[in-house]
Amino acid sequence: MQNNHIKNLSGLLLATLFISTSGVLGKYIAMPSEVIVWFRSAFAMIFLYVFCRFKKIDLSIQSRRHLFPFLVGGVFMAAHWITYFYALKLSNVAIGMLSLYTFPVMIAFLEPLFLKIKFNPIHLVLGLLVLVGLYILAPDFNIQNTQVQGVLFGLLSALCYSIRILILKQYVQQYNGVMLMFYQVVVITIVLVPVLFFMDVSGVQEQLPYLLLLALLTTAIGHSLMVHSLQYFSASTASIISSIQPIFGIILAFLFLKEVPTWNTFFGGSLILATVVIESIRSRKN
Repeated sequence: MQNNHIKNLSGLLLATLFISTSGVLGKYIAMPSEVIVWFRSAFAMIFLYVFCRFKKIDLSIQSRRHLFPFLVGGVFMAAHWITYFYALKLSNVAIGMLSLYTFPVMIAFLEPLFLKIKFNPIHLVLGLLVLVGLYILAPDFNIQNTQVQGVLFGLLSALCYSIRILILKQYVQQYNGVMLMFYQVVVITIVLVPVLFFMDVSGVQEQLPYLLLLALLTTAIGHSLMVHSLQYFSASTASIISSIQPIFGIILAFLFLKEVPTWNTFFGGSLILATVVIESIRSRKN
């Protein structure tokens, strides 16, 4: 039993490391966010399809009633990725990722609505701590400030991601995690086809290696492992344990992009991540 828990926890942490590469790659790739997301999804779709066939993973959908939730989940995933890349490009990797990592508290607020569980008042306190952390991240609330814009896009990305997680959470016991991720990127690839005709795609040849890395390592492997982990952890717990992702992202940004976080980023980010640690300890006791 203990070995299984360690194995499941290791898988979740590995997923977190792989997903954290999205910060550096999203900031580095010199293409519009919508175009990056389309190529990311299209390549990931191919990788995941080949993997599913190789592992003989059943791709059939058990009920027509599941089609709509899968479609809506894919749309929210597309919105999450696009707004996240906007956050990265408008500010930096640290602010983009830390703003996104308000999603564990958002999930705590939304989970009672989606999964019909009782709301815990402690989440009001945690929500207040997150708001203070966000204020420290962007103390000068001027909408013209690109850092503020980055925080706002990060919050919108967090909301979209929270809703997507809670939609998929209801199906992880019925479907393989890789299969679920495959249908997510199928939906995103189809929905975003118009961007190829209306946005600049001229830089794709130069950016191809990074797009492939984003599709394979970050998306196909990282997100599939993350969805798979929902079989063994609650949505809140999985998001809480993976809160080390911004730390991974900030380290990678320092190594590869030479981005050095400000003291405001350290203090505000620490407060946001502290709420995640508090919720993690509280969840273990329940």
